Amino acid sequence: MHLPIALPSSALCASLQGQFVFVRLQFAEPDHFSLVEKLDLIALIFSSTGVFWKRFGVVVDKILKSRKDPGFHLFPVGKRIWDFFWEVLCQAKVIRERPLPGLAHAFVFWSFLVFALVTLNHIAVCFGIGFLDPAGAFGRFYFWIAAAFALTCAVSIAGLFIRRFFVRPIWLSREGHEVSWESGVIAGLIFALMATYLAAFFVTDTSLAARLLWWAHTLSLLVFLPLVPHTKHLHLILSPITVFLSRGSFSQIPALAGDEDFGLVTGKDLTQLVSLQAYSCVECGRCTEHCPAANTGKSLNPKEVILGVRGYLNEYGPTAEELLLGKYNSQESAFQCTTCGACEFQCPVGIEHVPIIVGLRRGAVNTGAWEDNYGTKLFLAMERNSNALGLSASERDKFIQKQELPIFDGTQEYCLWLGCMGGYDPKGREIISSFVEVMRYLGTSYGVLRKEKCTGDPARRLGNDLVFQQLAESNLETMSQQKVKKIISICPHCVRTIQEDWKEFGAPPEIEHHSEFLARHQAQLPHNKTAEKIVYHDPCYLGRYRNVYDEPRSVISAAGTLVEAERSHERSFCCGAGGGLAFLGEEHGQRVSTVRSQELVATGATTIGAACPFCNTMFRDALASQGDNAPRLLDITQIAAMQLPQPAAKPQA
Repeated sequence: MHLPIALPSSALCASLQGQFVFVRLQFAEPDHFSLVEKLDLIALIFSSTGVFWKRFGVVVDKILKSRKDPGFHLFPVGKRIWDFFWEVLCQAKVIRERPLPGLAHAFVFWSFLVFALVTLNHIAVCFGIGFLDPAGAFGRFYFWIAAAFALTCAVSIAGLFIRRFFVRPIWLSREGHEVSWESGVIAGLIFALMATYLAAFFVTDTSLAARLLWWAHTLSLLVFLPLVPHTKHLHLILSPITVFLSRGSFSQIPALAGDEDFGLVTGKDLTQLVSLQAYSCVECGRCTEHCPAANTGKSLNPKEVILGVRGYLNEYGPTAEELLLGKYNSQESAFQCTTCGACEFQCPVGIEHVPIIVGLRRGAVNTGAWEDNYGTKLFLAMERNSNALGLSASERDKFIQKQELPIFDGTQEYCLWLGCMGGYDPKGREIISSFVEVMRYLGTSYGVLRKEKCTGDPARRLGNDLVFQQLAESNLETMSQQKVKKIISICPHCVRTIQEDWKEFGAPPEIEHHSEFLARHQAQLPHNKTAEKIVYHDPCYLGRYRNVYDEPRSVISAAGTLVEAERSHERSFCCGAGGGLAFLGEEHGQRVSTVRSQELVATGATTIGAACPFCNTMFRDALASQGDNAPRLLDITQIAAMQLPQPAAKPQA
């Protein structure tokens, strides 16, 4: 079988009597195999697949024996197909977040797809049933396409090998573990597969070299296969399934399945999705690289949490009574998560870290295993006073009366949700006051609820489902009675909790964040733009959770010159307040808010623009150490309100 190619290179071509003489190269697949060779190949295939299944079968068994995920459904399938196409086939997330190594990884993946047909033909040739004819048009085209991918794959895998074993980014390592030798072996086998394929183009199909290359390629393939389920390369098989079988939306916390479900307590509580994701981890460390806890000296490492679940499954299995928080994962780490979602956003193989961590928290809180003075005080405050700050509802009433806020009666367009920070925190009240100014200027009708309780966000993220359910059901009942149709809030945490988490207990009204409202009404607001530099901090629950990035920036750009922090948009660094941590004591390492505020100050901006009252309160404390040199800290609605015409001062008597 021959594949002629023309290479008009000075090294390969010569001019003779005005004509070119071309070198004829061959893609060599040996023409004939002996009976012994065929029997040897059959034995090797059975041995390779047998060793592969011996480990992979155990993994599949553990996943299938895990508890079924309550409430999981495949529909709508359209989004799943798109995510599979975009994240798996296009490798979009892999490339987007780490462009150079991501592109190298993508070429390796795409080469595997292309080589699927080549590999089947390669084995079939031994038995005389090869279906890709190098002399035919399609076969010639396909083999050269495969050659192009083989070349890029060889270069890419060599680059990835150098990166892992010589550059050695800290995120690729594991604490207490040496660099994985298995990765080097796998890289070597992939390189060998590509090199032997390319080398076959330069020998004749009847030569000994062709026979040796064929067997070298075959043995590389058959050694590679059984190694896959024993290494992190198991993600080659599982991660496409993991991406397709996501929970459907970003960081979606699953509902508990009845009164006997307390979260992730023991192995019996691990669900099929959790087990699948645990075995899909590729140990790339992207989650660790962007985790605010891991970057500020805390013990939490999202990668180790997932690998801890995998370690538990390997040792105990999905039916064990051993506690999940113990040998493989610590309670301390589980409660250091800010639920910012940076880990999940970065993960290229579809792992949903936040629901797993919240599940571990649920198991500790709902069984009484978590003992924390701050946490206990917070839960009691939410139960007794219906707000996370533990203040009397009369304080909120006084604020409403002082600001002359109308009570929602069903006739206004919007129900203005104050939230715990807007109703009780002094700075949060200032944000509400500024937003009310804007709404009044625009002539927007609104009202506040007479009886409003905390959305339950801190309880939800910390794992106290009982308190969360009580607050959610009470608020839903109030809104139903008041005929609330549209809500607007200054707090991204409230927006997320009402819009998504309350769905377990009823249908919440439509809700939007005030940044979306302000951006939509930009044309109706006065613009008095100055040269003042304003840096905007992307709140996690507005950006990654709600995909709102441009709207707050449009508000800032109308008032001053927008500058960006080093980490912004999807890669924004958390303020440290999420996951209920605003109400707990941050005792280890640097404060997350301090690290982030230093990044914002480093931009040289004179004003920091925020769009979340929790971010505002965290930065307020962090900037206090800067003294008089600290930039102003304002919410975007305060920036917008400053553009409004100021009322004339009353003449003094």
